[in-house]
Amino acid sequence: MDRRTFLACPGGWLLVTPIDAGSQQAAVVPRLGYLALNLYGAPRLTDAFRRGLRNLGHVEGRNIAIEYWDAEGESERPPDLAADLVRLKVDVIVTVGALPALAALDATRTLPIVFIGAADPVTSGIVSSLAQPGGNVTGLSLLLPELVGKRLELFKQAVPGISRIAVLWQPGGSGKRTERDLLRGAEAAARALGLQLLFVEARSPADIDRAFTEMTRMRAEALTVLSTPMFGSEQRRLVDLAAKNRLPTVFQFRQYVDAGGLMSYGPDLTELYWRAATYVDRILKGAKPTDLPVEQRIKFELVINMKTARALGLTIPKSLLARADEVIE
Repeated sequence: MDRRTFLACPGGWLLVTPIDAGSQQAAVVPRLGYLALNLYGAPRLTDAFRRGLRNLGHVEGRNIAIEYWDAEGESERPPDLAADLVRLKVDVIVTVGALPALAALDATRTLPIVFIGAADPVTSGIVSSLAQPGGNVTGLSLLLPELVGKRLELFKQAVPGISRIAVLWQPGGSGKRTERDLLRGAEAAARALGLQLLFVEARSPADIDRAFTEMTRMRAEALTVLSTPMFGSEQRRLVDLAAKNRLPTVFQFRQYVDAGGLMSYGPDLTELYWRAATYVDRILKGAKPTDLPVEQRIKFELVINMKTARALGLTIPKSLLARADEVIE
């Protein structure tokens, strides 16, 4: 019987596959290090990555091992965790987001690194360029700042009566360039749409309740969240507080809508994680990261939760529902 055991280790979980005592020589299988700021905040996405590997013949626990390291939403932890992965001498390091990618790059300039979902890999210093990454790192980038205006436009179509929208953001939760572009993009889009944005900060989970109290004081009529790993780990809490305060919400990623948010418009993250497996496969077969251009995903999805709309007493226009990639009933 194929048995697998997850052993606790500092900062993460180590996948151990027992070797058949009867085998004359244990097969050497490649090991991946998987480093995320919030590993368990979105299990659907990690599963998509594993499915991508299986589709390419890499079956976890059989011919490939994955060592999962979770920073548990704490942005100061990735450097230590990345250093631990380097000491383990994994074959490839897979990172989720810009901060873990930068931490891995600081820890090694030789082990291959594949990043998933870094919003601005060039200006953040992860790669030299998208076409020629340089060094030992490549991966898949996200277009995030460019979508802020479209998200607010769709939100106004869904809830045409709103004028005052709270923007929940985490200072330092994204790269400086990405953060600046997100805020500027939101302000420019709001002016064009005749909306007033009310910026509310939450630097840690402890600030979230206070942030919603501030939204009430500012008479916010709706809410958008500039997602970060910390907010991702608090998605259920954010959705519940928005419902309690009867605030329609729009998010960047559908995981919030699955949890009960009103709507989202952004990259299809499931496809992004699935595609990341192809980079790992090519590297394990001998390709060098510097020869693999960074891929920018351009498939976006609009998801609307009608159960939430009904709870808020909202009537979503049929024209918008027809455009949605998925309507959750």
